[in-house]
Amino acid sequence: MPSALPLADPAPADGLLPASASDGASERSFGVYLHVPFCRVRCGYCDFNTYTATELRGVRQSDYASQASLELAAAAGVIEASGLPARAASTVFFGGGTPTLLPSGDLVRMLDATRDAFGVEPDAEITTEANPDSVDARYLAELAAAGFTRVSFGMQSAVPSVLATLERTHDPARIPLVVEWAREAGLDVSVDLIYGTPGETLADWQRSLEHAIAQRPDHLSAYSLIVEDGTKLARQIRRGEVAEPDEDLQADMYELADRMLTDAGFDWYEVSNWSRGERHRSRHNLAYWRGGDWWGVGPGAHSHVGGVRWWNVKHPAAYADRVLGGVSPAAGRETLDAETRETERVLLLARIREGITVSSLHAAGRHAVAGLIADGLIDAKAALSGSVRLTLTGRLLADAVVRRLLADDESIS
Repeated sequence: MPSALPLADPAPADGLLPASASDGASERSFGVYLHVPFCRVRCGYCDFNTYTATELRGVRQSDYASQASLELAAAAGVIEASGLPARAASTVFFGGGTPTLLPSGDLVRMLDATRDAFGVEPDAEITTEANPDSVDARYLAELAAAGFTRVSFGMQSAVPSVLATLERTHDPARIPLVVEWAREAGLDVSVDLIYGTPGETLADWQRSLEHAIAQRPDHLSAYSLIVEDGTKLARQIRRGEVAEPDEDLQADMYELADRMLTDAGFDWYEVSNWSRGERHRSRHNLAYWRGGDWWGVGPGAHSHVGGVRWWNVKHPAAYADRVLGGVSPAAGRETLDAETRETERVLLLARIREGITVSSLHAAGRHAVAGLIADGLIDAKAALSGSVRLTLTGRLLADAVVRRLLADDESIS
């Protein structure tokens, strides 16, 4: 594995991409991610690029839809001028932050701008994330009428004390209401949970799972809490105010989640994601894991097209200055070398249910398969059929599996 990612290049003011980005583009999916960087409060565990009202330095949330639309229009020009084939978006995802802090009409304007810039496939998956306390029935109905197909609610927990530690502000009792409103609007429903919060017990986690399953969502994500440097939670742990997450307990929580979700009719399709059959999998996230192309819009958004990765300036004020001035908002970019692209391919494909073909691995990776079977980390039957697929234990140790699949060839001599 490479010791570090390639050094970033300066991003050109016109945003044009190198000719190599067009290689094989017509065979890759194309999605659009729209980052809405606004939150009512900053949760102590979160290190996403988000801003509360007091941190905006004169930027107005009400101007954001227009600014994002300018980037979308410019992106269409970059695609054409760079010689890339025109591709309609097969997925559109609004993330944050809290996209639903904006009026529904602003999200609709950005979706319309996406249609104008790239086109959107007739059966496209169009998702927004939402906090349960930031939407009502009318809001969700307006999104559905405009073409949104899916909403992902940040439930995180059903236990008030856990929500308080995470500094989440919604009432767990609101979850059934928002799910019902989304259903009435005709939207698919996903629910996000976090496990391993300091002070959370296995019984707490079971209660959250039971509450989530009772809503009969189409899709559920369960992420282990990761303490990110620079967050309020990291400082609290460093000062001894709260306990560090217990990795053994987190493993028990994951196993409980998989058992309860399987019993409730969900299938895992990625290490942290379950759905009620293939139709309800997140197509947008699958495109990330399968190496598709996507254009990220907004402050701090990342993009990837044909092995070229770039990222926008982080602060909304700097972003506004760039797009209003007709300059690419990209702050930097890198063209991934062959070794890095292979590392990322294995890292991402190994996490999904279908896994990665044995024949596509280098010699050392193929040699590692027998040991991974013996250690119970990959499915023996699938491996004999030519695919590396994680077992439940393998999912808990996915990073270790990837390291062995990417071992240097010298390790087999």
